[in-house]
Amino acid sequence: MNTSTTGTAGTTSTMAGADPADTVPTAPVPGPRPRTVFIRTLFTRTLFTPRAPARPGAGAALHSVSAATTVLLALVGIGAALHEPVLIPPLAASAALIHSAPTLPLAQPRGVVIGHMLGAAVGYAVLAAAGNSAWAAAVAAGATLALLILARTPHSPAVATSVVIVLQTPEPARFLPLLLGSVVLLVLTGYAGSRVRRKAPRYPAYWW
Repeated sequence: MNTSTTGTAGTTSTMAGADPADTVPTAPVPGPRPRTVFIRTLFTRTLFTPRAPARPGAGAALHSVSAATTVLLALVGIGAALHEPVLIPPLAASAALIHSAPTLPLAQPRGVVIGHMLGAAVGYAVLAAAGNSAWAAAVAAGATLALLILARTPHSPAVATSVVIVLQTPEPARFLPLLLGSVVLLVLTGYAGSRVRRKAPRYPAYWW
């Protein structure tokens, strides 16, 4: 008859009537190493834990999309009336930020208005100094980003504004007033849109 005892060091087996000195210890069952458990946990949490923002409700999503589309259509209409391409990609990106993430620093009026103006200034300065090559556009983007950081006016679409100016060389006397009017319209539309729907986050979180 076999008997067995289990302890912290492992499992031992004895035969009935045998001398305890003849007990043969069996090897303990190895558990997972702490380092392996740590790496496995870190890997699982990093890759498979969802970190994306929660999906907004249907009403909030419809409100944001319709408000952004309305102001962009308005810019297209203004451009058609003036025979100028008012709607440029950076403004579409600004509209998306204002209406989909109105509480972020990137969406606030300080960054939207001053950011685009700084981007335009850098774009024209680089254009005058280095011409309208892709190399110059890359330099303008980097310089604009540095200036936005120093001026505390975070707004990533403004970096694209400097690139557009270098590559497309718009006439500053016409482009700058239209750009300023467009960004002010974006901000005012965001302000009005946040007050149309009762549950919408108030925009702006701060003006300056």
